[in-house]
Amino acid sequence: MRLLVTLSVLLGLSSVAMADEGWRPLWNGRDFSGWSTWLQRPEPSSTVPGLARAADGKYLEPIGANRDPLHVFTIAEVDGRAAIRISGEVFGELRTARSLQDYHLRLQFRWGEKKWPPRHKPETRRDSGLLYHVHTAPGAEGRTWARSIELQIQEHDVGDLWAVGSRIAVRAKPQPGTEPPRWIYDPAGEWKVFSQVPGAEGRCVKQPDNEKPFGEWNTVELICLGEDTVHVVNGKVVMRLHGPQRIDGPAPAPVTGGPIILQSEGAEIFYRDIEVRPITSIPPEFSE
Repeated sequence: MRLLVTLSVLLGLSSVAMADEGWRPLWNGRDFSGWSTWLQRPEPSSTVPGLARAADGKYLEPIGANRDPLHVFTIAEVDGRAAIRISGEVFGELRTARSLQDYHLRLQFRWGEKKWPPRHKPETRRDSGLLYHVHTAPGAEGRTWARSIELQIQEHDVGDLWAVGSRIAVRAKPQPGTEPPRWIYDPAGEWKVFSQVPGAEGRCVKQPDNEKPFGEWNTVELICLGEDTVHVVNGKVVMRLHGPQRIDGPAPAPVTGGPIILQSEGAEIFYRDIEVRPITSIPPEFSE
């Protein structure tokens, strides 16, 4: 009897430990409470009543904040479960109200079928993105994308870096035979600073490509601790980054926290199981 009681206690403690890993939903699965939207100027092929157009049909102003007449951001049932559907019809953002720092984020995504101008051609890869360390307001400076660091979510490029009006360092090497050089993540490479500004290189390509085939759900994880960041795709580390900085002030300054953004960028995509937990160290399964 004592053995059974002891075993029951141990099993109970194990269950509590598994349930108490600190994960909390960042999306409630029902509505967009805790999130805001912002949409850029639509393409002429879209119809938005009341939005000013020029004589050539081009829109003159963005749709703006928390206004979604084209239902770019909705909630759908996919594979029997609730998911965020981003249609992609207009470039824009779905942004958390919360500012995050020292955290482990994970989510699942799956591509939809629909594509929209100007990225509607068959050869154009479906595109979205997870922006983090966001540090400017929607539409500030006339920008489509807020200054941030991007974990790229694009067909065959999931896990790439784009330093969106910011800068950050990655160990990388140039891909042989490319001019200008195409930089590839290499844990044994030299540190290189990336910045998406004129005259600099803003992209670093992840390694390896660990995205699942079209139609399957992918799990993306983002680990941010101090000045260190890790991009993880389907359980595999595809890039380590260090030293994020904002460059919109008189001098570069560290930026190690902020809201996150899910992009609408010309392609239908579904997101689900968006959750986050605070961390004080890199999880051992993803440490070097």
